[in-house]
Amino acid sequence: MEFAYNPLWSTPPETLRLERSEVHIWRVFLNQTPTRINEFLGMLTPDEQAKANQFCFIKKREQFIVAHGLLRSILGRYLDMAPEQIRFFYNSYGKPYITCEPGKDKLQFNMSHSHGIALYALTCDREIGVDIEYIRSDIAYEQIAKRFFSSEELAELQGLSLKKQKEAFFCFWTRKEAYLKAKGKGFSLPLDSLEASTIQEKPVVLSTKSGLQESSHWSILNLRLEPGYIGALAVNFRVRSSFFT
Repeated sequence: MEFAYNPLWSTPPETLRLERSEVHIWRVFLNQTPTRINEFLGMLTPDEQAKANQFCFIKKREQFIVAHGLLRSILGRYLDMAPEQIRFFYNSYGKPYITCEPGKDKLQFNMSHSHGIALYALTCDREIGVDIEYIRSDIAYEQIAKRFFSSEELAELQGLSLKKQKEAFFCFWTRKEAYLKAKGKGFSLPLDSLEASTIQEKPVVLSTKSGLQESSHWSILNLRLEPGYIGALAVNFRVRSSFFT
């Protein structure tokens, strides 16, 4: 049984345009040359640079700089703006957004990075979230699932062979994270209140505590990236996707 979609990554065109029914997903490797790191550092605001300097380890600091510099660089291509001129605002839960001119579609975006790979997802006027996780072998995923998964998810997970359980765990987890990030409310929504099945033919996202079902409004897709990684996309409409690297 396959749990993740294998996207076809392509080189982005010179001119980038998002149709209203599209999502563009970017995959980027964060290990860059010192020259490129300095270029990305120059794109960041003083506040972002201060956050970068809070990292104790040089590699973590450099990856933060590259991830956030690339976000500005990518957004700048869609907005036809210099990366350093982009101004971010934040909702009460810390999710960033940008404003748009009256009458224009609002560019929505989200980013995630793990173990040297970043994902960026962009669309117009719709809630969107993305998550990437490195499939670690040193975590007690069964205990985590018992704490944070719904009873239905836990039953589905335990019904799989031991060989498939670990990958399935990360498929569940990234779907939940992507959906929560799309909603922009962080962990104020309990993980076990959301069900994101990987086994049903059509994935379902719902609140098991309130009975609110949202499956008809959302596209939720796991992405198989590099070996050892799983990603997920959640967006509030049925979607056509383009994948850039």
